[in-house]
Amino acid sequence: MHTDRHHRRAFLGAALAILVGGAAFAADFHFGPRQYYGPWHKHPTHSYFYRPYFYKPRVNFAGYRHHYVIHFPRRPQYHYFYNPYQRKFWGRCPVKQGDEPKYSMLTEKDRKAKASDIPESAFPEPGPLPEIPESTDGGKLDLPPDDLPEEETPED
Repeated sequence: MHTDRHHRRAFLGAALAILVGGAAFAADFHFGPRQYYGPWHKHPTHSYFYRPYFYKPRVNFAGYRHHYVIHFPRRPQYHYFYNPYQRKFWGRCPVKQGDEPKYSMLTEKDRKAKASDIPESAFPEPGPLPEIPESTDGGKLDLPPDDLPEEETPED
């Protein structure tokens, strides 16, 4: 009888260790970084570049949602943020940030499907970084990396 109880405890202890270890592995695998940016791409038919911005609205969100960062060579001083779910631009940040990260968030009424439909006067002075899209925990947007898209050069 004493041996049965000892074996049962050993079995339960081993099962618990496997469950806890598996949960830790799943947590590392499942959650990943909260936000990150993909590489630049040239739009095949328009004269701009874009890179995906992947984010988790909540820390424990499964998978990622995404927006796009758009770089227009004709407006080289800014990166524009585009929400593909709403199909609207929602803000921009200066390409050169300096010492303090800044962002210009558009009001709802000024968000448009085409950047060319947004007057310069609609963008407020750059201020603090906004929250991660759809988040409610106060997590702040990470700005894009410093690299700029490379212009395509004709092949020799």
